[in-house]
Amino acid sequence: MAEEQMEEASTAAAAATPFQLQFDKPIPFQIKMAEWNPEKDLLAMVTDDSKVLLHRFNWQRLWTISPGKCITSICWSPDGKIIALGTEDGLVLLHDVENGKMLRTMKSHDVAIVCLNWAEDDLLSRPDKDEFLPYEDRTARFFPPAPVMPRIGGLSSGDTGLADENEEAIPQFCSASCQRFNILCSGGKDGCVCFSIFGIFPVGKININKIPINVESSGKKNYQLQDASVSKVSLSRNLQKLVLLCYGKLIDTENLSHNCETAGLHCLYLDTSIFFNRKNELHQVSQQASSIQNLVEVVRASISLISKQWSSAMNLFHEKFSALPNLIAAHGAESSSEDEFLSLLFGTRTSPALHQFLASSLGEAGLKRIAKAVDSAGREIRGVVSEHLQPAVEIISFRLAELRGLARWRSRFQIIGLDEKLMDRVTESIGMLVVQVERFSRVAATVLYLFQNFFTWVLKCVKILLNEPTDQVPAANSELVVIFLKFLLDKDPIKQLLEADERIECDMDTARHVEQLVVFGGFTDTQFLERSLVKQFNQLEDSLKEAFLMPFTTISSQIHCQGLLPLYPVTSDTFSSTCTPTSISFYKDEDSQHEDSSHNWTDYVCFKIPDGSLNERNCIGVIKDSGNCCTALSTSSLSGFLLHMPDEYECVDLSLYKDNQVVLLLSERSHSDSPGRSWMVMLQTQNVSFMPLSGTFPTNIYGLQKLVALDLQLDTDYGKVRSIPHTVSTPLAVSASRGVACVFSSRRHALVYILDEDEDEDEDGDEVSDME
Repeated sequence: MAEEQMEEASTAAAAATPFQLQFDKPIPFQIKMAEWNPEKDLLAMVTDDSKVLLHRFNWQRLWTISPGKCITSICWSPDGKIIALGTEDGLVLLHDVENGKMLRTMKSHDVAIVCLNWAEDDLLSRPDKDEFLPYEDRTARFFPPAPVMPRIGGLSSGDTGLADENEEAIPQFCSASCQRFNILCSGGKDGCVCFSIFGIFPVGKININKIPINVESSGKKNYQLQDASVSKVSLSRNLQKLVLLCYGKLIDTENLSHNCETAGLHCLYLDTSIFFNRKNELHQVSQQASSIQNLVEVVRASISLISKQWSSAMNLFHEKFSALPNLIAAHGAESSSEDEFLSLLFGTRTSPALHQFLASSLGEAGLKRIAKAVDSAGREIRGVVSEHLQPAVEIISFRLAELRGLARWRSRFQIIGLDEKLMDRVTESIGMLVVQVERFSRVAATVLYLFQNFFTWVLKCVKILLNEPTDQVPAANSELVVIFLKFLLDKDPIKQLLEADERIECDMDTARHVEQLVVFGGFTDTQFLERSLVKQFNQLEDSLKEAFLMPFTTISSQIHCQGLLPLYPVTSDTFSSTCTPTSISFYKDEDSQHEDSSHNWTDYVCFKIPDGSLNERNCIGVIKDSGNCCTALSTSSLSGFLLHMPDEYECVDLSLYKDNQVVLLLSERSHSDSPGRSWMVMLQTQNVSFMPLSGTFPTNIYGLQKLVALDLQLDTDYGKVRSIPHTVSTPLAVSASRGVACVFSSRRHALVYILDEDEDEDEDGDEVSDME
């Protein structure tokens, strides 16, 4: 009987041509994940060996990258300009859509990130009563464009190890992302969900194994999930609700005897209205904080590059001049290198050791080589300080002052954790760093000038010893040479300022003067001159971490559970695999009774039920919650239906589509070597009756088993049906914004269908295009 229905459906499908086949292309790799760009006709795919491919709609490949890590999840930014990748070791990788270059790496989790969702603020959901004016970033009024990562002159970015050729895109990326408020959600295998504004500023984290479950019918909050793992997350467009699917056990913390020993798939509803209610404040803080974090990386790279350049020059200097003490010892003298040079400076006879060192060991060529290395390092250091380090710390100082001003608006910003005292502390810390950078710049200039005088004098001495003319050698300042010999031959002030554990000696008069300045206000730190540049930078980082941790913990504490709906139990065999097809989406509810448009969103959850669970076989479920996003989950707002697939076919994958539609991918259960047939079905949920879910929890936790499953008849008006000439496999990639779907066959073919075409179009659209 089912076969006859299939034949009739095939005949009807051929007559109507419901989905136009754009092309059918062989592919040389196995795809495990695929996602359409929300704004462009681009498809991102992840292969079994974790390569990331980007193709145009005509299957032209734009680029391929190999992140070098196992990719476990993928999603696009709402504007389609960034690809977010989750890895097995808990990293979130952000890549530029234009060229695949890395924009940012963040350590969000300690385990594999199994799902990602990037939601953008719905402009229509802004409450009219909120008269808080949008924030204007004033930095551009007073400063030139923010500096980028420094590079060593003459070398490619790959040779420096400090800057990537796409680092210049980071400030533009952050600036562009800040135009519309958006949040990246990531779900981990350990039950943790992380939230990052603009995908780069961490603003919250929850562990679903530790939050109390609000159950309406029980009248108490004493349920918790145990050993739960996140399967899928979706944040509503108004940012007020997070719908989450997870595997785990549900336990009664007060009555362990009533606990269910079997794990199951649960739908968890979280109240994230803090993002909606304080979106303006969060927008401002995250915009400033993300820019500050970028500039902190510029400062770090600048200091690292300065240290590397100076260390390289000093290694050459000490390598050449280390021969002099050995020669002095070999000649039986007891003088030091400093004594030998001072004797030469004041006209005393040159010792045999110094003569041999200058004439043979060092020589004119060796001296010029050292002088060139020090001069080159000096130019690089001056350039890095003036073009990268100093502008970065000055802009950081301005942005922190802006945040400090916002922190004083307690009624607005205290609720999101922007602490005034912490911002005072970090503002003082950046002020001290500005002073340290200025001091370093002056010390470096003085040291380089003394080196130049010393090399000039030594060069003249070498020429005299070698009986060469010295007319072209400029005269050296004897006093500066003495200073160099007394203070710099064995000590290195630049190196001292670049070491974290170095304590800088400060004379008593200067220390007393600094203490007197505290009386005038503005700062309380009287020990900053004893710290090195690197130590001051480390102190700034610690202060920033403490200041930005407060909003993180404050927002995390305000994310609550609205309720939980158990979907179906799973056996240990099923629980070991979290590949069961699921999909979550939010749709605008035109019939909502709420005057505020921010509440006009209904969430739909679609899932495949494993065979044997809920005493069902070959079945999918669809549930929806039409309740208020800001109130606890109510069973009166929940409804759903179950749908049996034809016995000869199994549901390979599924996806919610626009207008409350569900796209199903069915594959024939073939018992032979011959390829089976497959079907793509677009189910119109408005043609199916949603049945209310009774509030039987926790007595009978799986309320879905009370629903009577409907049979999917492919020759009825449930929706559109299309035959596929291949045995299909996961994944099914559907784009609601572009109206297309990509299907992958088990024999490595990619088929792209247009879902929203006119059914009366000419069937020539079925022809396979010959596009390269």
